[in-house]
Amino acid sequence: MDLKREWYRSEFLQQEMLQEHRLLEEELTFYNSVANGNIDYVKENCKKNTFTNSDGMGKLSDNPLQNIRYHFVITAAMVTRYCVSKGMEQKKAYVLSDFFIRKMDKCSSISEIANLHNAMCIDFCNHMLKLRNSQILSKPIVLCMDYIYSHIHCRITVKELAKYINLSEGYLSKLFSKEMGLSISEYILNVKIDQSKNLLQYSDYSIVDISNYLAFSSQSHFIQVFQKKVGTTPHKFRTKYFRSTWELSLP
Repeated sequence: MDLKREWYRSEFLQQEMLQEHRLLEEELTFYNSVANGNIDYVKENCKKNTFTNSDGMGKLSDNPLQNIRYHFVITAAMVTRYCVSKGMEQKKAYVLSDFFIRKMDKCSSISEIANLHNAMCIDFCNHMLKLRNSQILSKPIVLCMDYIYSHIHCRITVKELAKYINLSEGYLSKLFSKEMGLSISEYILNVKIDQSKNLLQYSDYSIVDISNYLAFSSQSHFIQVFQKKVGTTPHKFRTKYFRSTWELSLP
């Protein structure tokens, strides 16, 4: 195959058809807005259906559905890297990206993928908004948070964290409480409950499976902690919020 000849022919045809790509500045502005937690701009961009607007969208496949799939993966990759560069925990960013790409792979229409794209960008943006609004944290606490997120399916102790950070248990506990405004054990429970809410809302894993995955001592303990922090039981939460398709309501 003469790739050079094919490329020149493709370039000529695109010029003849006046097929233009979106301005690079527009794309970078959007990625930066997500990474900076500019939720109003991101929501407004999603409302305009910019992602599925054919004007300026590169043609990566002759199949419209496959074309939008490719663009979704590109957006996921760019948003992930922009958010990491702005301070999001790397492990968390890649887990989110993989999660949304797997969800996209199960979509069967352009509208489904478009809704999921908007949900993904707003979810990343909300994470970055929380990060931006939080106080500046010291390196030991950032490392501590990364470790907790990466080992959330395990039973994590202060002793284990102190050894990982190379600080004494007492000093780490005081430093964490000072910077985060809550104890290490309370923070770990909050992260576990946030994870459980996502699993209850977007997966069909049983409550006992979720409890085991997040290393609660028992299902009853998980239910007790969940109800205390969320105000309802895991079963009622799932009944109210579970959704098998992605739909996004933008105010």
